[in-house]
Amino acid sequence: MRAMLRRATLAGLAAIGLGGIAQAQAPARNQIVIMREIDADRYDPHRSTALATGEVMTMLSDTLVAMDFDMRTIRPLLAERWEVSQDGLVYTFHLRRNVTFCDGKPFTARDMAFSLNRWIGRTQPRITSPVAWRAGDVKEISAVDDHTLRYELNRPFGELLSQLTLFFASAIDPATVERLGDNFGVQGFNGTGPFCWGSWTPRNELVLNRHQNYRWGPDFYQNRGPAHLERVTWRVIPEAASRVAALQASQADLTQYIPAAFVEPLSRVPTVQRLRQPNYFWDVFMGFKVDKPVVNDIAIRRAVHMAVDRNALVRAVWAGQAEAARNIVNPNAADYDAESDRMVPAFDRAAAIRTLEEAGWRAGPDGVRVKDGQRATFLLYAINTLDNQRMGEIIQQALRQVGIEMRIQLFDATVAWGRLATQEFDAFFLSYPYVSATDALNLYWHSRNRPTPNRMNWADPQTDQWLEAGRSALQPEERARYAALIQRQLAEQAPWLTVARTQLNLFASNRIQGARAHGLYGAGIYKGLDIRTVR
Repeated sequence: MRAMLRRATLAGLAAIGLGGIAQAQAPARNQIVIMREIDADRYDPHRSTALATGEVMTMLSDTLVAMDFDMRTIRPLLAERWEVSQDGLVYTFHLRRNVTFCDGKPFTARDMAFSLNRWIGRTQPRITSPVAWRAGDVKEISAVDDHTLRYELNRPFGELLSQLTLFFASAIDPATVERLGDNFGVQGFNGTGPFCWGSWTPRNELVLNRHQNYRWGPDFYQNRGPAHLERVTWRVIPEAASRVAALQASQADLTQYIPAAFVEPLSRVPTVQRLRQPNYFWDVFMGFKVDKPVVNDIAIRRAVHMAVDRNALVRAVWAGQAEAARNIVNPNAADYDAESDRMVPAFDRAAAIRTLEEAGWRAGPDGVRVKDGQRATFLLYAINTLDNQRMGEIIQQALRQVGIEMRIQLFDATVAWGRLATQEFDAFFLSYPYVSATDALNLYWHSRNRPTPNRMNWADPQTDQWLEAGRSALQPEERARYAALIQRQLAEQAPWLTVARTQLNLFASNRIQGARAHGLYGAGIYKGLDIRTVR
């Protein structure tokens, strides 16, 4: 019955959804339309961390190195080769000699040094990137000559190359930054990528045109450049029904923004291709502020893990388009520790009740447990999305069955981030991307990252010591050892409930070939060099 309902609904969407795209015609040959749900506020890699910025930035510009589809292997890009000093403090990048910006100006090491220094706040006017820490503890970044870049650290950073694949480390043209000022990435952009800035109508569409001189794409593509496509239009279509209908009608060509309930029905449409990426690291979790009453009790936190059937929860919320999670790190990620996965409390409602009873939490007259006069109740904040609404309802019901009360407040995205930066709440829902276990752990668990993104207020000297040691480790085996120690510590202490590992489903119309789901920092398309139209 559910499958029949979905098929009927999908057919209905095809009939009614086209109004949302104004009965648009199919894109012309060698041109494609990529649909998304929301726009970015600007296209500046140092002033935005949004996926909406990042997914476009990989087309507009390049980084020194690229991440292969396995999400582990580093490949040359703007740098054709590099050396690392024995002490891990100095990286010397040898840059390609045939690279140009979109305006035809030759790209040099001085441009790359400017770009990276702007990222970490060392240019004027100063830009403060919220993810400057990803660049490592930088001593100096400088151009040795036109094609040699010296990147010197104060302390070793074993994951520097992985971090330099992210869009924050993109090359940008200093002259364009100076000319546009605060409007850089709003009124224009000049990068080294396979596509160039055409026009932007905010909340509507961004048009990119082929960079004719481009010849230096990463070697995991058959086509190193120029791109097969002449034009790419990133079109904002907020209504899910319209996105589904446009894809079915070949009035748009690519999207990763398809509601979970329609993934399987759409996969069976003959005119649509479904492209997947198994190495996709974007997880959903519920975090606890470990210094707040009630949730500061490890018995409460472990009981929450035992009370929630994550398999059933993920089926209900994501309609089979996510995997239930246990450990805080995806098993496919570098430095994942299998032993810690086994240490995470499993679903067992009876065990949850025993854990609470043994810790002194007794059932009160209304069914909510009480200990030393404190009711087992806590307040959760989250962004108001359908997934968060449903997830909150299911977890709330599961916890009530073991005597824990979870109160929920949801906020519109325009105000939610401000509320999530406060100390008003006890728990929260969020999701996040990462490139490895060490990356994820450094992002959330160092005490210096309080109050955000370390919204758990986790402040453990041992964790900090292991994080610093792993971050500075020169050998992968040593880094993995410290990552494992932290994963096991967190599995025992249960400061957050990892709920789901979301999946990347990239849908393409059959008028294109060569598309492949990538997933770095959540972006479904990376460069787009192999994509071509067949009609």
